[in-house]
Amino acid sequence: MMNRDKGFYETYIKRPQDFLLSLLALVLLSPIMLIIAILVRINLGSPVIFKQPRPGLNEKIFYIYKFRTMTDAKDENGRLLPDHERLTRFGRFLRSTSLDELPELWNIVKGDMSIVGPRPLLIQYLPLYDEEQRKRHLVRPGLTGKAQANGRNAISWEEKFKLDTEYVSNITFLQDWQIIFKTVFQVFARRGISSKTHATMEEFTGSSNEGMRAL
Repeated sequence: MMNRDKGFYETYIKRPQDFLLSLLALVLLSPIMLIIAILVRINLGSPVIFKQPRPGLNEKIFYIYKFRTMTDAKDENGRLLPDHERLTRFGRFLRSTSLDELPELWNIVKGDMSIVGPRPLLIQYLPLYDEEQRKRHLVRPGLTGKAQANGRNAISWEEKFKLDTEYVSNITFLQDWQIIFKTVFQVFARRGISSKTHATMEEFTGSSNEGMRAL
């Protein structure tokens, strides 16, 4: 990965701010997270926490943590059913309110993620990025990002990557807090939860051919 210059905020403030705010949020939200965990266990079974490897800073692989939102329902051949068939009403509620993302606060405390940054995507996408798109891995991935604050899953992959690389090129204290507040508005307004063709977001299959499966 290429090197990049960091400003004062990113060098000295962003990581301590992430650590303190995410730790505080974990403490304050722990009762809510406990209730969600119990409801997930009752409605969807175990494990309560979904974990999956994702590429982080400089494409280093880490495990992201989320509350489970889907069942393990399979067809007669033992293959998992499509997302829209496994995504229950309760799971949709968790996703639409972003409550399923709360365990990622632990990823932020650990240093795998930041509060604001490009969202960590699937490992299998790594060979598909062009050089410009790969710049999204020059910073820690985020709980939210510029793309999430400007459309979430309702915008195209090309728009998402453009917003991600714009963010990487200009990380500031003011922009981070603008993204945080815009994300809160998006969540409360229940905007951009799904793409036009899928319950979540179509699979990325390269810049010249965006596919039709879910993240």
